[in-house]
Amino acid sequence: MKMDLEKEMIKLNQHVATKEEAIRLAGKLLVDSGDVEPEYVESMIARNADVSTYMGNFIAIPHGTEDGKKFIKKTGISVVQIPMGVDFSEDSQNENVVTVVFGIAGLNGEHLNLLSQIALFCSDVNNVVKLADAQSEQEIINLLKEVDK
Repeated sequence: MKMDLEKEMIKLNQHVATKEEAIRLAGKLLVDSGDVEPEYVESMIARNADVSTYMGNFIAIPHGTEDGKKFIKKTGISVVQIPMGVDFSEDSQNENVVTVVFGIAGLNGEHLNLLSQIALFCSDVNNVVKLADAQSEQEIINLLKEVDK
């Protein structure tokens, strides 16, 4: 599965106060591009409340619940860059800072493929640093093209 990212699916230099705000931004990009119905964003929030979508290495990959699948029209991915970071932790004991949020909607289980591709790419923290430092949408697209290889 190719990660075909459009520039419209990427938001650079975002400042958000909460993980919910970060998830909503990622979800709005999926809604605006016609990949999902607005209700899908609520299922992304619910999913993260249930099981944190924080993946380590400064990334989070919010996606919807089983129930939210009916709101997906087509597989899509969005990227929100948060250079200053936002805390995705569940409690005040831990700080899970996230600088890159990938919003995912997958038809027919395609999100599992996307999740594993992104997790693999981001398991090298240097790749995450490059994404967080990228100065243009095209730079992020070029970095993520590596995922397909």
